[in-house]
Amino acid sequence: MNPQLDFEKRYRLVREVIETIVLTILMFLIIRFAVQNFNIEGTSMEPNLHNQELILVDKWTYLFRPPSRGDVIVFKAPPQPSQDYIKRVIGLPGDTITIQDTTVIVDGVTLKETYIDPNNQGNMYNFKYIHNMVVPPNDYFVLGDNRKGSSDSRDWGFVPKQNIIGRAALVYWPLQQDNDGFLPNVSSVFASIHQAGSAMTLLSNGVIVIASPIFPLAAPLLLLLLIRLAVIPRFTVIPRFAVILRDMLSS
Repeated sequence: MNPQLDFEKRYRLVREVIETIVLTILMFLIIRFAVQNFNIEGTSMEPNLHNQELILVDKWTYLFRPPSRGDVIVFKAPPQPSQDYIKRVIGLPGDTITIQDTTVIVDGVTLKETYIDPNNQGNMYNFKYIHNMVVPPNDYFVLGDNRKGSSDSRDWGFVPKQNIIGRAALVYWPLQQDNDGFLPNVSSVFASIHQAGSAMTLLSNGVIVIASPIFPLAAPLLLLLLIRLAVIPRFTVIPRFAVILRDMLSS
């Protein structure tokens, strides 16, 4: 046996083992950094999210853009920092909020909240005067969809930006009732209010981030694929498009 060929085979084997270990660690770290599972406890987000449902929280998107009105977010609860709450963003920094009984007004626009079941309407905090309340910088005003059974900004005030863990992106268990996995897009409810952002965010370096429920979940996997292509030996037989991607990364 040719000693040179034997050395090359051993070298390739060791390199493949090392690559597999490194990529496995990268996969764990990237996915752990980008998404987190969350167990819903309680009925404060009925009828859209149910007690004991399991959801994936996207921690990736808010690195590139701030939360938008209508986003369902998971955050460390201001009244109980040891607990995580899940609510819907209603007001952004600088917005003016007024609540008259069950009517919510943002910057003078009365919201027609189609995501609320009329049977769940109510305001147990009606005694707390919320009129032309301005959301401070780096804070958010949030409400539960089950208005008669939710502890939210009507009760304990605003959510600081640093408390936000991420955006509820996907229900993965169980799929039942009116739940098909994805949360409904309710951006039309807030369309008449001045918009702080858009579905596509252009960063200063020219990178476009698409604010869709699929992109933040797929982005880590795409990144891992590109990393894998970057370390594939040139003599490996792979499709031409993969060679092009690999060469772009190595250039």
